[in-house]
Amino acid sequence: MLPWILLSVLCVVSAQPRSYSFSGQYGGGGGKRFSQSGNQLDGPITAFRVRVNRNYIVGIQVRYGETWSNYEGGSLGDLDEFFLHPGEHVIQVSGKYSLYLRRLVFVTNNGRQLPFGRDYGTSFVAVPLYPNTVLRFISGRSGSLINDIGFHWDILSAAVATAKSNPAGH
Repeated sequence: MLPWILLSVLCVVSAQPRSYSFSGQYGGGGGKRFSQSGNQLDGPITAFRVRVNRNYIVGIQVRYGETWSNYEGGSLGDLDEFFLHPGEHVIQVSGKYSLYLRRLVFVTNNGRQLPFGRDYGTSFVAVPLYPNTVLRFISGRSGSLINDIGFHWDILSAAVATAKSNPAGH
């Protein structure tokens, strides 16, 4: 009886479509690891703060729903901030890196491009592996600069999106 139950569970699990994928790490080594995996529970990505100097991406902070993540990286350079429109999601990230991250360009489902940093170094293009998935959170390594970065893609949870866009239940 137990083998049949296990077989049934395996068939159900394998029949479910996959949606999660990962792109990265882009950059060099060093720095301290960070992951914003828990932040995705606060809602979809709604904004970015990126600090840049004349050569590198110095730091990054992401807003999930209405809550800002921890700031990752250093404190020198200019801080830029971009907000996504309601229903807008990141579907591609391109950029450049050497030993550190030099450029990021977030591309949204509305066709907007949100560029940060300098156009110099080795190029990358990060996209999800599965259709109808969006950028859910980032991870990487940082110190006084962003050493490297990775992008985590998944479907947008309907329950999280509804709760965050309509918190009073109206």
